[in-house]
Amino acid sequence: MRHPLPASLVLATAVVLAGCGSSGDDSTAAAGGPIAVKATDTTCEVARTQVDAGTSVFTITNGGQKVTEFYVYAPGDRVMGEVENIAPGLARDLHVELPAGSYETACKPGMIGKGIRGQLTVSGSAAPLTDDAALLAATDSYSRYVKSQTAALEVKTAEFVKAVKDGDIAKAKQLFPIARTYWERIEPVAEIFGDLDPRIDGREEVTEEGMTFGGFHRIEKDLWIDNSAAKSGPVADQLLADVKEIVQKANAEKLSPLQLANGAKALLDEVASGKITGEEDRYSHTDLWDFNANIDGSKAAIASLRPVLEERDAELVKTLDAEFANVDATLGKHRSGDGWKLHNELSQADLKELTDAINALAEPISRVAAVVAEKS
Repeated sequence: MRHPLPASLVLATAVVLAGCGSSGDDSTAAAGGPIAVKATDTTCEVARTQVDAGTSVFTITNGGQKVTEFYVYAPGDRVMGEVENIAPGLARDLHVELPAGSYETACKPGMIGKGIRGQLTVSGSAAPLTDDAALLAATDSYSRYVKSQTAALEVKTAEFVKAVKDGDIAKAKQLFPIARTYWERIEPVAEIFGDLDPRIDGREEVTEEGMTFGGFHRIEKDLWIDNSAAKSGPVADQLLADVKEIVQKANAEKLSPLQLANGAKALLDEVASGKITGEEDRYSHTDLWDFNANIDGSKAAIASLRPVLEERDAELVKTLDAEFANVDATLGKHRSGDGWKLHNELSQADLKELTDAINALAEPISRVAAVVAEKS
């Protein structure tokens, strides 16, 4: 669940795309090209509301003053695809695989709320991308990774909840960033399932949207600001129940290869929208644990796709390897024992260096979905 950021703090990882069609120009979309989405602070104009089953490409151009996001939702607000951190004046592509059915599109100016919704109908049939044996192997590999992370997430969250309910503040503080590591590695998968993500990981601003502030960050506030867990027991119980539910759902989910590609990029957007600025863990300042976990998760998605990427674009793989190594080296400067320095111990120069490293990685990662979507 995002909170609006000043445009100056948003990482400019998107590539400006020229010649995007307007809502009144269906020529590109009709020819099978990208579907233009014109987003402003008050509108979300999608060039086509009916598309064929298979892979669709939406090109979202932000003509507003606020940073925005774009989503494609299945019933129940199940996320089929999303793209975040579209800064004013920039454009981003979303590749998404959609079977026949009824969906909703949504632009989210300010990256909050339910968004400006529209209907999208997908008809016909198309062979899934996983008919390609290499892409099926990629999704199977990544699913095994998700299962390993969700198992650890459930165990460590249970330990964290026990410490909270026992009133062991020191232990709870120690376990907080550790439990969240496993959450942050698989967050794009966790975000698929409606309001479970904001219930588990929503920041205090969720109250502005009519939701109850709970989950990890409510307990974080209790531990670091109040230095007490006296009132945290019910919140902790609900957190564990929600984590168990999302573990079950995530392990049962059949992912599209494009969800791996989009997820790798979304995890960098997570860094951009909260970790670099210190907004994510604003009470504990343990943002670098989350930062590292997001990078780990992005690497895992790319690793699963690696055989496909090596076959289709070996130069892109070399670039990704180099930029991941650069991010690791840059972040590694801020190790502290078995963990990381607190965010408020980093200088502005440190944060700029990290920002530059993420910028350099974000561009090649943004090209992965298009490579995955290519016909083999």
